[in-house]
Amino acid sequence: MRGNAKFLGRLALANAAIAAVIEVAFADVGPATPWRVALEEFTVSFFITCCISPVCVVVLPRITPRVFARFSFPLNWLLVIAVMLFVAAGGSLFAASVLALVGYLPPNEILRAWFNSSLKVSVIVTLTLGIFITAREILRSRLKKATLALRTKERDEAEARRLATEAQLASLESRVQPHFLFNTLNSIAALIPQDPVGAERMTGQLASLLRSSLDTAATPLVPLEHELKIVADYLDIERVRFGDRLRYNIEVDGGLQDLAVPRLSLQTLVENSVKYAVSPSRSGAMIQVRARREHDRLRLEVEDNGPGFESAVEPPGHGLALLRERLRMTCGGSGTLTVHQDGGQTVVRMEIPSLASQAGATP
Repeated sequence: MRGNAKFLGRLALANAAIAAVIEVAFADVGPATPWRVALEEFTVSFFITCCISPVCVVVLPRITPRVFARFSFPLNWLLVIAVMLFVAAGGSLFAASVLALVGYLPPNEILRAWFNSSLKVSVIVTLTLGIFITAREILRSRLKKATLALRTKERDEAEARRLATEAQLASLESRVQPHFLFNTLNSIAALIPQDPVGAERMTGQLASLLRSSLDTAATPLVPLEHELKIVADYLDIERVRFGDRLRYNIEVDGGLQDLAVPRLSLQTLVENSVKYAVSPSRSGAMIQVRARREHDRLRLEVEDNGPGFESAVEPPGHGLALLRERLRMTCGGSGTLTVHQDGGQTVVRMEIPSLASQAGATP
């Protein structure tokens, strides 16, 4: 309601300005003109503009886009100007009829007054308003098309970035899964001659792990509870290979089971400890797996007392290097991975936002 009042107010001011210009330019109204005569002339001109301008405002915005869409220059402008002249003729004739109806003009003077005076005023009014409205509609149409094209481009770019991210993440994950698979198959192959029953049990555990991994192939995030099961199954498999050399303990604070973590992230940390702490040491190593919440972040730690590794240099194929890249893809800048080595203890710490796992991330 308030917007309509503002629009009508602006239209009335525009009509008054046009009427004043017409009186000065075409009706010889000047400083010497008696104010009553000037006011009368202005009122008539203002009334004629008010009979024409609303029609221009309503008709031209609807006609102009269609004409410009179907016809090219100069035919489009000629057709729009023809519509303007038709509106001018009809509006001025209506104004002259009303003036005759109220007694301002004799009935037999309608056509003469219309042709000699009001038609001229109406043509000026219509062309002034019409050209302005037409130009505004052209600019608005171009702006709308440009905005739509920009939004479409932004949407396409966002979709392309999403697809590229998913493809890159899938590529990284495909490098993690074979790494784990090959290690496990080597363990099974080494176990077969010595303990066929253990090898069979280990094959079943591997099948269970692969099934869980394949079931969540489309979800980069899984609940911590699911990730811990993967870790436990992995450690059980590796314990068949290393025996008492592999000792481990898992400590998880309560209420964290449903928090989302990158798939195979904790397993990668544990696998790193097995590779660099348990495997090279004749006495093996103790692996501590901890999960706790620190304010609004989930902290996952894997600590071992093995010989450790050179943390300053991580080759491109290193498990931690791959995990850093996966954290960047899944968590952006909010995920961190750090390595601390002190006095024969190596702690690899991963921190991510403590967000509840979504339904789609549930395995």
